[in-house]
Amino acid sequence: MTTTTTPAAPPLRPPRPTLRRLVRAGGGPRYAAALLVDALGSGLLRPFLLLYGIAVLHLDAAATGLAMTGGIVAGLACMPPLGRWLDRGARSAAVAAAMLVRVVGVAVLLAAPTGSVALFTLAALFLGIGNQAWPAAHAALVTTVAEAHLRDTALAAARSVRNAGLGLGALLATVCLTGGAPALRALAAVSGAGFLAAAALARSVKVTAGRAGRAPGAAAADGGTRRLRTVLLANAVYVFCLNVPEVAVPLVLVTVLHASPAWPAAVFVANTVLVVTLQVPVTGWAAARWPRARVLALSGAVLAASYLAFLPAAALGPLAVALVTIPCTLGEILYAGSATPLVTALAPAGGLGRALSRLQFSTGLGLALSPAVITALAPLALWPALAGATLAAAAAVHRTGVRTAQPQVRSRAGRRPVVR
Repeated sequence: MTTTTTPAAPPLRPPRPTLRRLVRAGGGPRYAAALLVDALGSGLLRPFLLLYGIAVLHLDAAATGLAMTGGIVAGLACMPPLGRWLDRGARSAAVAAAMLVRVVGVAVLLAAPTGSVALFTLAALFLGIGNQAWPAAHAALVTTVAEAHLRDTALAAARSVRNAGLGLGALLATVCLTGGAPALRALAAVSGAGFLAAAALARSVKVTAGRAGRAPGAAAADGGTRRLRTVLLANAVYVFCLNVPEVAVPLVLVTVLHASPAWPAAVFVANTVLVVTLQVPVTGWAAARWPRARVLALSGAVLAASYLAFLPAAALGPLAVALVTIPCTLGEILYAGSATPLVTALAPAGGLGRALSRLQFSTGLGLALSPAVITALAPLALWPALAGATLAAAAAVHRTGVRTAQPQVRSRAGRRPVVR
């Protein structure tokens, strides 16, 4: 007697993430509100901190810039203890602490008398610590509470919310800047109140994790440390893309093409709008089809191609340069949607906090170095150098061949399941 067996059905694609599911996966409504309030406060103050030191405290521009750099370096130095705290189970408390540190920084800023370099430096130090600590603490919280198949999209959604808040805050602050020094002081006070409210909301979520954090994936158990180190080194190069619309493109538009300052402003606004609207759908689309390492390598290729495209675009005029920023932003979106999830997947058991703190260290280091590197290189040398370094980083990520034990998903076309 012949029997026939029915082949097992392939794994079904997880349900499409709705807004409610994403909010829950990202920490819940109160935590989402905390992210938005914190981003608004950051948008009100961060872009104008240098102007505050010069226009309100009447400090020398060089001393103001040096104090702000010191704040960034101090923030990086706090990453190792933050990682150890996260590995002991801190989640919402760490996020709230990162917000409260910035409240202290704003309070010192408001208390600083005219000409006080020391107090401005202290304020920049507290603000720098909070700005550097928040991303790692936030990523650890989302990784802890989100379902595995929603983790990447939840992180992307939080980035969209944060970019929207930063953009709106910066827009409101720009409108208020006509009020001069009193307006800047008022903006700082409102920003501090926002950080305080956000900290209270974040702490009310009360999320903690066990000492081990979470079980490692297969990649973390087999060569994950070496692969993680490769990704962290590559990240320091990738992160230069975040300063392209803020530093490199304005440098080319204003100093080389002698374009109106409205062009850099338009590029920055367009970058923000694209990130806010495309981060979630692009991240979800890529995560459903390819391993995270492949997405990160692809983002490097897209970024390198866009860097090279800036060379002929600069000869064609401001509009061509502005158009090239669109694929550059797409590469940024792919990078931002895959780097943190890949690091969380590679983190060893009990080492999630340290892995995320090292990721933030490499990010902060790249962000601190990139303005100096970008402004030091001539435009003709800048784009090939950025493209070459980014391609090398992408090749290193691709060679890691990362495979992690994440849920399998089937694409809409019914292709073979992908292990992310």
